[in-house]
Amino acid sequence: MRDEMKVSLKRRPLTGWPVRAVAVAVGLVVSAGGAGAQQTDITIGMQLEPPNLDPTGGAAQAIDEVTYANVFEGLTRFGPDGSVLPALAESWVIAPDGLSWEFKLREGVTFHDGTPFTAEDVAFSIERAMADDSTNAQKQLFEGINSVNVLDDYAVEIGLDAPKGSLLFNLAWGDAVMVSPASAESNASNPVGTGPFKFSEWVQGDHVELVRNPDYWGEAPKLESVEFRFISDPTAAFAAMMAGDVDAFPVFPAPENLAQFEADPRFSVIVGSTEGETILAINNGREPFSDIRVREAIAHAIDRQEIIDGAMFGYGTPIGTHFAPHNPAYLDLTGMSEHDPEKAKTLLAEAGYPDGFSTTLMLPPPTYARRGGEIVAAQLREVGIDAEIINIEWAQWLEQVFKNRDYDLTIVSHTEPMDIGIYARKDYYFNHDDPVMRTLMAGLDETADETERTKILQAAEEQVSKNYVNGFLFQLAKTGVADARIRGLWENAPTAANDMSAVYWEE
Repeated sequence: MRDEMKVSLKRRPLTGWPVRAVAVAVGLVVSAGGAGAQQTDITIGMQLEPPNLDPTGGAAQAIDEVTYANVFEGLTRFGPDGSVLPALAESWVIAPDGLSWEFKLREGVTFHDGTPFTAEDVAFSIERAMADDSTNAQKQLFEGINSVNVLDDYAVEIGLDAPKGSLLFNLAWGDAVMVSPASAESNASNPVGTGPFKFSEWVQGDHVELVRNPDYWGEAPKLESVEFRFISDPTAAFAAMMAGDVDAFPVFPAPENLAQFEADPRFSVIVGSTEGETILAINNGREPFSDIRVREAIAHAIDRQEIIDGAMFGYGTPIGTHFAPHNPAYLDLTGMSEHDPEKAKTLLAEAGYPDGFSTTLMLPPPTYARRGGEIVAAQLREVGIDAEIINIEWAQWLEQVFKNRDYDLTIVSHTEPMDIGIYARKDYYFNHDDPVMRTLMAGLDETADETERTKILQAAEEQVSKNYVNGFLFQLAKTGVADARIRGLWENAPTAANDMSAVYWEE
């Protein structure tokens, strides 16, 4: 253990020391040496480094992996099982007409800089996220909110244009965390939240360190410090785990090594589910992909199981639309885009490309993208589509692909929870304009009835699938590795997070 007291005993004669005294001395050394001491620091491995540390100002999931539930908190939050729980709001009441929600806030909460958290901060945070010049990557979470009224220091009312059954769910996202006017502008490099851990340092290219917040309003975490270390290379990640330089890698980038870890009693392998729909994203606004026949041809060219087996060593679940298989509303629509190369060639010919065409496939660093991209390119080549692979870094992907929509094809995993609503956004990087989806998502927002919401969600799944907006590959598995003594890590990932608030070392 790292915090064990280091005691060295010089060799010397035991002359004059009674046997009992020697035994007592040795016992004291063992006790002082930390045999019963509990380790209170931890090093967590991550493959991608966040571009900044403000979850309200960037789309990269790595931001939430460091800060969600650790540094920043929202009015509500996701629990490890995906349920929506109270956070900075301890309770809420919905108006009979559904057009307003009143939230009662926890009292005695302070930001890490000592600033009190009040209803004014709630109004500031939501209005800032909704502003025209907002850099929030998920502004649609706040659509339909027409007012945020401060009732007193610890009560706030959110007014709506129409009933919004997804409000509590939306407020649990990392993009909806509460920030202080005093520190909001510098959160990208010096994040100040209300969470159980405070930001300590960021050595760019290497690690971010958090330390325990002694003034936390909730249950104090057992860990005193957490270091998130960034290791992009899978081979280096394996070496770091084996050497003990990293204590846990919640999303381990080399699934081929998991069997070796499973066979080693020093480690535990934690396999669960994620919200990560891994897709071959298609720029629908660029020729020839604006033709649905071309997009359908791509879908039939793909052999999902070959990708899962070859790139992920069997870890992953095939999907036929943008929806997680573990969700109760999930429809298995993989049959709509089953692997059929001959059908793909026929569709290409009908679209005017009997000899295929050339395109580009941009791949960000994650293993699923780089390894999966090689397989996808080979599958596309079999039907006449020559996809040139271009490997890019994550920052370039965010700028060129996600922000500027300058790409043909790319592979990425969307880890936001139940985010099928992105297909209703005509300004999203898919460049897909679908008024039917906008109508469906508006209807989803207006009802809290679970039966009705399921019907709408399933209609949306079918709409996305039959339009072949993207090539739907697989649901990303959460394949983690940890020191066998660590407890409290999330098995599943209902949102992109490494919540360290309940993590501890077993003595």
